[in-house]
Amino acid sequence: MTANPMITLIIPVYNAEMTIIRCLDSVLKQDYTDFELLIIDDGSTDNSGAVCDSYAKKDARVRVIHQKNSGVSASRNLALSLARGTYVQFLDSDDWITPNAMRLLSNAARTCQCDMVICDFYRVSGKRVSHKGNIDEEGLLTTEEFAAYMLENPADFYYGVLWNKLYRREIIETYQLKMDPAISWCEDFMFNLEYIRHAKTFYVLPVPLYYYVNTKGSLANQGMSITQTIKMKLMVFEYYNNFYKHILTEKDYEKNQLRVYRFLIDAANDGVVLPSILPGTKKLGEERSFVSKEAIAGQGPLKDCYRSRKLLDYCLEPIAQKNGLTSQEIWLLFCLFDPHHGATRKELADFAGFSPSTLSALLQRLTHKGLIKTETKRSTREFAVIFLAAADPILLEFSSISLSYRQTALEGFSREEAEQYARLNQKVQENIERLF
Repeated sequence: MTANPMITLIIPVYNAEMTIIRCLDSVLKQDYTDFELLIIDDGSTDNSGAVCDSYAKKDARVRVIHQKNSGVSASRNLALSLARGTYVQFLDSDDWITPNAMRLLSNAARTCQCDMVICDFYRVSGKRVSHKGNIDEEGLLTTEEFAAYMLENPADFYYGVLWNKLYRREIIETYQLKMDPAISWCEDFMFNLEYIRHAKTFYVLPVPLYYYVNTKGSLANQGMSITQTIKMKLMVFEYYNNFYKHILTEKDYEKNQLRVYRFLIDAANDGVVLPSILPGTKKLGEERSFVSKEAIAGQGPLKDCYRSRKLLDYCLEPIAQKNGLTSQEIWLLFCLFDPHHGATRKELADFAGFSPSTLSALLQRLTHKGLIKTETKRSTREFAVIFLAAADPILLEFSSISLSYRQTALEGFSREEAEQYARLNQKVQENIERLF
């Protein structure tokens, strides 16, 4: 483990023996390795602490701190005081993250040198899962632009929680930002408001990287009286109101005052930031590309082809999610991006692995989405596909696919091993080429 990793991931744990293994496995199976994991065992009375200790014994990146039960806010504050990462990420013990979560978050942060990365997430309810986001377009935003988006949906879970965001630790330390242990409702949101006041740049990554399981209790379930509940909500609103007084000019605040006060209306329901099951829900496990674990681990030419294709699918999937494309559509676009496909529809269908009818349907869909246009020369029957301007962001990301593919495939290789693999792979390619 490096002395100063890119990311410090913080997980507070309290009596989570039924879910913590799934949570920790999702972290330690990341395709990104430059992180430290701080687990705060908050006085668990079940087997959670022992489970966490067993992971620390197996992986040097994991550190477990046991404390008397003090609450989730105190646990996070303790972890923040121990964090060494350039960025900080939070994870709840009953949730989990996608295998590429840290890589995509860190790539966005490193590329843009931004103060916060915010991503979409999956809402899990029983065996069903739905994709939740708010800002559809990927890109860099200023504080004012980000606050304007937040004003559109003032009580949205997307903005309120900690776990779909990457924070710059320097800002947290410079302004001594902490969770308030005295608050048991919207404490995450209040931390976010304070952080956003001091942050300068925000990167929106419209890809679901987090699985949120809605098991948290409401204020009513916490045993709070009506008077206590109203008092707490009014305090949170006052904080929210002061945030916009600070962010906006006096003129802009007056112009948007009714929209600011909408938060108070939205907060009237106890589930102010709890997302409902959304349209387009899927069965859990069907939201991402399916992979046969037996085939991945198998030997032989078919298994080799399967592994390579699934790794490529894995690299392409985030691009598809960001741009609202199916796996077939992104695959065809990537095949078109490759300059070596044939000049006829038949050759393209063979190269992409589609039937002629499926190819035609996909080309029509991509044309309808404004990404490509097709041309066929009558004299030679030569077929051509032209990328339109709307496809430029996708093509830009395609340029990095080879690097992502190679980095994942050669994880743990020394430089000499990687060079030897490249030489041997070139010989294999030449042998196959001679057959045709």
